[in-house]
Amino acid sequence: MNELTLDLARWARAPDDTDTRVLDRCLGPALDVGCGPGRMVVALARRGVPALGIDVAPEAVQHVLNAGGLALVRSVFKHVPGEGRWQHAILLDGCIGIGGSPIALLKRVRELLAPGGVAYVEHDTSPDRADLTTARISDGRGRVSAPFAWAVIGHNALDRAAQQAGLRVLETWPPSDRALCVLQRPAEVS
Repeated sequence: MNELTLDLARWARAPDDTDTRVLDRCLGPALDVGCGPGRMVVALARRGVPALGIDVAPEAVQHVLNAGGLALVRSVFKHVPGEGRWQHAILLDGCIGIGGSPIALLKRVRELLAPGGVAYVEHDTSPDRADLTTARISDGRGRVSAPFAWAVIGHNALDRAAQQAGLRVLETWPPSDRALCVLQRPAEVS
């Protein structure tokens, strides 16, 4: 697969129906992994739900802060506040591709979630897609980021990655123009 160019404007749009379904389910602390400009973090803050966005791009984090949300410049693979206590993790807009290894990313998400916590993961609408590639972010004004590792996967690859990461598929949302899967960290048995 050729290198992808990801459009920053896609992440800055207002929440759509799919986003609203996720927002409606986030009733406790939520971590938005790869939050970008923070539409989900800001929407949750406006609803009074504790939410934190993390992103490696300082400009994106500043945008979240300016809009009234909370965010940190942070890689998901580094220390994140509240590790093991998040009730919800949000990976929309292809963020399952972060780092180029969906298995490694989902293992990390499992560590971040509280027992019984859930992750909302958007994936490619083609169920058999499993591409490891590189990507760049375009700001629409001619500026493009350096390339970084990325993955694009469909439901079948996501299902396999979730199993390997110790997460179970709770639900899948039928694809329209967007496809989502709800994954759960199993509750601890004492």
